[in-house]
Amino acid sequence: MNTTGPLELADLRGKFVVLDFWTYCCINCLHILPELKKLERKYADSVVVIGVHSAKFTTEREADNIRQAILRYEIEHPVVNDADLVLWQRYQVNVWPSLRVIDPEGKLVAYHQGEITFEQLDRFFQPAVSAYRRKRALTEMPLQLDREADREPRTALRFPGKVLADAAGRRVFIADSGHHRIVVADLQGRLLTVIGSGREGRADGDFGDASFKQPQGVALHDEILYVADTGNHLVRKADLNRRRVETMAGNGRQARAFARRVSTIPTGTPLASPWDLWIHSGNVFIAMAGAHQIWKMDLEGRTVGPYAGNGIEDIVDGPLLPKTASQAGYAAFAQPSGLASDGERLFVADSEGSSIRAVPLSGTGSVSTIVGTAGLPGRRLFTFGDRDGPASQALLQHPLGVTYHERALYIADTYNNKIKRIGLEPPYLVQTIGDVADVLKTFDEPSGLSVADGKLYVADTNHHQIRVLDLNGPSSFGILHVAGLAPPPIQDGGEHESSSPPASATE
Repeated sequence: MNTTGPLELADLRGKFVVLDFWTYCCINCLHILPELKKLERKYADSVVVIGVHSAKFTTEREADNIRQAILRYEIEHPVVNDADLVLWQRYQVNVWPSLRVIDPEGKLVAYHQGEITFEQLDRFFQPAVSAYRRKRALTEMPLQLDREADREPRTALRFPGKVLADAAGRRVFIADSGHHRIVVADLQGRLLTVIGSGREGRADGDFGDASFKQPQGVALHDEILYVADTGNHLVRKADLNRRRVETMAGNGRQARAFARRVSTIPTGTPLASPWDLWIHSGNVFIAMAGAHQIWKMDLEGRTVGPYAGNGIEDIVDGPLLPKTASQAGYAAFAQPSGLASDGERLFVADSEGSSIRAVPLSGTGSVSTIVGTAGLPGRRLFTFGDRDGPASQALLQHPLGVTYHERALYIADTYNNKIKRIGLEPPYLVQTIGDVADVLKTFDEPSGLSVADGKLYVADTNHHQIRVLDLNGPSSFGILHVAGLAPPPIQDGGEHESSSPPASATE
């Protein structure tokens, strides 16, 4: 994908080739994409990045799903679908993400596993490019590509990530993630306003000038909309009366170390891919997907810091927060991506463990698992599926969204392309909502959902739509058409500025 045809390594002699082994569910893989893009920009004539997509989840093996991920994350380099893990095994990879570097003469010369920064990559490539240039071994000419994005029709919404239905205000807030903005409409679909220019960026200011980068979760309190500005590693607030956006937490840099203490300088504190938000008792709870933790910030933005999770990517029940990083015996999360609450517990869609967790909001007690793999002795992150029935036996596949309504949870079972209901009273059954055949045709990786006035609003991400189900009516899902909404203006050069892996595989 992203090429005019198949590529052979022999065709790339004279260039450095960086093989990026990734899978599109993995937050660590997503973190290095902008670092690789900087590398591609600086060394466009001498370095070629090739994404080797080696899937973790079953649904990630499908070429069209990978293509959607390429579009969603604005990947410009070639990507090969390594569905059968042939390249993964040939290059002896066992960690996502992993890099392998092939020199202009076709030799494997370097490797790296885990996240990496552009600065680290640059320190390697500056002298290496110079050395091969002196040897006259470089062919310095950009590789001609045929990007998937150039063939994609423009849509009013683009990969909407989360949705918030506001019954009191008769509004719906849509994280139009692929357009880097927030869309506000009434419950009938009439456009009310757009927050953000649609340009990728992190500028504060009025609604027309402010900018975001792949925003996800939103939460509302007293006409202040809090926004998880995921791609910028920020939490922002949009004052709906003053029509202005301000940064509440984060300094724009990704947090790369475990944080234990609360910070009194939220805008000086690095965050790691905040993915969803929930407001409770004067605080904003944050699904900090990149840190595998739940964080908490007061509504005024005076303090921010971890609330639960030891920072290990895992599905483990236990007390909320340890004193040191990776401390055993405490709760562990795996890329928490969706939040909801019944007023006593914070429910978490813990995506990489295909689990639904419950976190006490009292500040004491332990994290528990409602559906998922916490009770398994091993391979908790690699146990998933599509099984309804008793919660103790049910299986999900990478759920990204959760909402609470009338003693039940509704789940965006993202990689199963389904919406499921979990009753929170005996017998605690997990059931697919709607006719299964109809639902499978309706959704393509839904990732956010919310309830207002007995209607379930679903961000149907890869279909670029918001679906609506009357929970008291027919079981079919309609579409919320936002009248008058158009994609943002095209920027310079494009729409925006700028089987399971083997048992040894880890993340």
